Amino acid sequence: MTDVFKALSDETRRHLLDSLREHNGQTQGELSKNVDITRQSVAQHLSILEEVNLISVAWRGREKIHYLNPVPIHDVYERWIERFEVSRLRTLSKIRTRAEETMADLTYKYVTYIESSAEKVWEALTDPDITAEYWGHRNESDWEEGSPWQHTRSDGSEIADVVGTVVESKPPHRLVTTWADPSAGDEAADDLVTFEIEEHGSIVRLAVTHQNLANETERDQAADGWSAVMANLKTLLESGKVLSKVPWEMP
Repeated sequence: MTDVFKALSDETRRHLLDSLREHNGQTQGELSKNVDITRQSVAQHLSILEEVNLISVAWRGREKIHYLNPVPIHDVYERWIERFEVSRLRTLSKIRTRAEETMADLTYKYVTYIESSAEKVWEALTDPDITAEYWGHRNESDWEEGSPWQHTRSDGSEIADVVGTVVESKPPHRLVTTWADPSAGDEAADDLVTFEIEEHGSIVRLAVTHQNLANETERDQAADGWSAVMANLKTLLESGKVLSKVPWEMP
């Protein structure tokens, strides 16, 4: 069993076994197509796998055919896995996989195209007076990397609904900031928002990516909020005025 573990410790040998698991009965030449090493190195790896009985071989004319031998791996299974509650382990594995898939999906991305320049779009995102006009909040910062920023209500209350840090600032093409609810305290997890501005002739593609959302409800709220705000920004830059009704108040 020690030799089996040593053989399995090599990534290339595991890859060769995976290849045989997917398509059992391959020649050395066929297996060589699936790895980025020389045929001589493949032969050496196959020899090691054959020595520890992880593969078996048969001759077909002059061709040596390699087959996956599951017996040593099954011995490992019996010794290290079967004694535990297999059903419980499978359940935990499913929960972990589901959780990882869910976390991977908790990102929202919005893309719009605006008849404008990259410089004007950048200004619209970072100038507090302009953001107050189409967003109802003033985005306030010096926009240097590492600087704080806040999303302050423009109704005179001076209440900041969002605070964060400028992570990356490359005007007029890329801005990355953290977003956090100041009322949530120090334990609040920061979201990450990225603005990407790309020019194509007389138009601009503006992409907003909101990451690290806590759950599906937050993701849905982000989708509603960003689409409304970006529609107002686009209308302002293209027509000189915002939408006649506040879009995020629409039922």
